[in-house]
Amino acid sequence: MFKFDQAGLIPAIIQDARTGTVLMMAYMNKEALEKTLATGETWFWSRSRQVFWHKGKTSGNVQKVREVYYDCDRDTLLIKVEQKGAACHEGYQSCFHYRLERDGSTTVVGERRFDPAEVYKKENSGVRS
Repeated sequence: MFKFDQAGLIPAIIQDARTGTVLMMAYMNKEALEKTLATGETWFWSRSRQVFWHKGKTSGNVQKVREVYYDCDRDTLLIKVEQKGAACHEGYQSCFHYRLERDGSTTVVGERRFDPAEVYKKENSGVRS
């Protein structure tokens, strides 16, 4: 049904179901999508670590799935969620908190909702979710 890429992955755009804010983008393989649908919480495939990860496992900032859509080409997912806490591992509500200005400079938008050094210090593996 879906068009996974050569690595067996499909991009998943995660959007706040209430506000419409795009929270993050990650990749899913077939098993991650199946886990997401079965559990009602988001699961992804880490391309760098080659492991499954459950969003919020470390931070507690889980994403409760409300709706799942896919595009007309069947090669991208849009998942609307109820976000607990902040979505970004840097502590911001959205991973898209860097705004590129016309002059090429960058502005950080929003306030940090948690300190990543505190949240992720208990994890030695470098896994941030």
